[in-house]
Parts: sequence; structure tokens; C-alpha cells
Amino acid sequence: MAARISWITFAPVKGMRIQSVEVVDLTPSGVSGDRAFFVADSEGAMVNGKRLGSLMEIVPQHDSGSGVLRLVFPGGSMVEGPVETGNPERVTFFGKEENACPVSGDFSDAISAHTGQKFRLMVSPDERGGTDRGKWGGVSLLGQASLDALREAGRKFNCAQEPAATGGTDPGPIDQRRFRMNFGIEGIDSYEEDSWIGREIRVGGATVRVAGHVGRCATTTRDPESGKTDLKTLHFLKYSRDDVESFEPLPFGIYGEVIDPGPVRISDPVGPAST
Repeated sequence: MAARISWITFAPVKGMRIQSVEVVDLTPSGVSGDRAFFVADSEGAMVNGKRLGSLMEIVPQHDSGSGVLRLVFPGGSMVEGPVETGNPERVTFFGKEENACPVSGDFSDAISAHTGQKFRLMVSPDERGGTDRGKWGGVSLLGQASLDALREAGRKFNCAQEPAATGGTDPGPIDQRRFRMNFGIEGIDSYEEDSWIGREIRVGGATVRVAGHVGRCATTTRDPESGKTDLKTLHFLKYSRDDVESFEPLPFGIYGEVIDPGPVRISDPVGPAST
């Protein structure tokens, strides 16, 4: 089977529940609408799922055409309204200062009530793009077979930790949403996507220059819906991928820069661009 897109996800609000869609537009900044908003604490520092898992319980929906944002909370309560903003303020992303505008309305109070901490919803600075790496890493991809390989690595890791165990060593299917990637790829071997680093690939109607591996953090250990820590993902990666040469540690998946924008749909072909 030829390589093709098997799933598409993005996060309208950084750290909150990621959304599955059928089609997206790839822009020079990445997937249109990806990480369009973020949450800041009382000190103006960005807060993500690594720091606060309960953000993943909130389901964001953003219609960029109408400008309406909706946040759905556990139990079905909801806050919805047009995105109106205040004046720019200084915020920090991983210690780097930037300017961002707070979102007006009831959004921040609802997030604070849910988490039990004082937070504010902010509009992401235009220059950030969809990911923390900037435009040169604005899109991310992961092979479905790599998820299967990680499951097997988890089983072997668990067996090594408990050699006398007669069952329960298989971690089961690993939910791709833990990794918060944009595109899944089926029809390639496990970790075959690694071979695309340094090359240009076609992703549906767009072209991407693959720059490197995505290094992994504790966010992947959290259930993508409850935000609770429930899987030793980083242990599995260290056990199976620690010897992979990578700028970012614990590599799993790849990222790249969109050099030719275009639409991407489920089942679109993926592979090295013609030379």
C-alpha cells in the first residue's frame, strides 16, 4: 500500500484536547488554526499539558471564519462567544518574552474554575506558528507503524522489569493523540519517516522540508482525554530509541517546514518529492 494520510489532528488551544478533522490547510506557519490560543498563568507564563494535565479535559472548537470560540468542559458545561481581545501584554514561552493579547469574556474565568488556578486565555503571537519550534518546524508527522513498534517496545520493557510476570506486560494500543502530531501516515514501515529527515516530501497538496525528529516530554505519559499520567511512554522510548541520533532527546516522529502551502486530506498521498 502506498503511503497516505491516515489521520489529521490539531489543537485550537495549546494544551487542551486535540481535535481530529478530515481536511486542513497547510500554511507557511503550519496547520491553519493550530495552537491559535494558549493559556497563561498569573505570572504571564505559558501553561501546557506537561504542567497541567486537566487542560486536556477541555474541548476547544474554533471557527476562524466567524471568529467564534467554544470551550466544552467535563459534564457538558460550555463557554462560547466571539473572540475579542485586549491590549498586548508581555508573556513568556519557555522563558522567552513575547507580546500576546488576552481574550475577553468568560473564557479565562471558566478555565480558572475548572483547574482551580488563576489562568487567562491568550491569542498566540503570529510569529509563533503552530508549534514551539517556529515556522521551520511548523508541521509534524508520525507513522502508524511506529506506534505499533512503540507498543512492542513497551511490552519488552515491561517484561524486562518484571521477568516473572505471566501477563499484563502488553501496554495495549497506544493512542496517537498522546503525541499531539498533525498527521499520521499509513503504508510505511516502522520509523521509515526518519529517512525523510533532510528531504522534501509531498504531503497532500503541500510540500514540506523535513528538519528533524520530535523529541518527547512528559505530556506523552498523560491520557489524552483525562490528562492523568498513566503510561510509561518515556521509558518505552528510552528503552527502544535512546541510540537514535537526534538533536532532541527521545525522538518519536518528525517535524518540518512548509515550503509550498496547500490542502491536506485524509487518504492523501505522502512521500519524497520528485527531484
